[in-house]
Amino acid sequence: MSSRRARPSATGGTNPLKYWKVSHTPVANPSCEAPLSLILPPVSGRVEIAQRWKTGSMETEIETESDFAKTVGRASELPAAPAWGGVNHLALVTPDMDATVRFYVGVLGMALVATTMAGPMRHYFFSIGNGNTVAFFEVPGAETFSKAAGSPTDRAIQLDHISFDVPDEAALETLRVRIAAAGSEVTEVVDHQIFRSIYFTDPNGIALEASYWRINIGPDAVAGDPLAFADPNPVPAVAEFLASGIQELVRTRLV
Repeated sequence: MSSRRARPSATGGTNPLKYWKVSHTPVANPSCEAPLSLILPPVSGRVEIAQRWKTGSMETEIETESDFAKTVGRASELPAAPAWGGVNHLALVTPDMDATVRFYVGVLGMALVATTMAGPMRHYFFSIGNGNTVAFFEVPGAETFSKAAGSPTDRAIQLDHISFDVPDEAALETLRVRIAAAGSEVTEVVDHQIFRSIYFTDPNGIALEASYWRINIGPDAVAGDPLAFADPNPVPAVAEFLASGIQELVRTRLV
């Protein structure tokens, strides 16, 4: 679930929140979860956000206040990064949730772990293990098209393909047999040196991959392993990362 968020002022900034206040109030007319308001007072030097949501029979209000007095240009000046733990959910779109459930649960054997609503849209979640999920919004009439993984296209897209992690070669081959047995097309195992994969497609035309790593990508991995860092002409940030960690930053804007 998401809503539009405040955009930093021209002075920018990433300072931590001063406060985060959440309150719950019963409402007379329960509805599906949907944002009721987003308030952005034009206060100099700060952004205040107040969001009100209806969930079941409760109304939830969230207020935050952040100071944006200065920006930073180096990673070393930022607050500590979170301990990333995988893919919480990767949000995709389907015009046909029924076909999507039949494929992800029936063919791939994933567990359907949540069936929610985002305003008028269905929003379903499929577990891929360790707290990671793939999520779909159902948008009736949404246009879909097929594109092979890693191939160029004239279409405007933001997603190329998704790779789901499996533990080893036996699991990869078993999945390949399962997909083929379900009547769907699937490639032979492809060796990418650092991982091995199979490729297939879901009912929405989304290119999918299943892979297992053949190198260590854990916290004790050795940065600069030539098998993993194989680009003969890497971008400057790679040399910076290998030397002392990323320092120079880029900035983006909310859309």
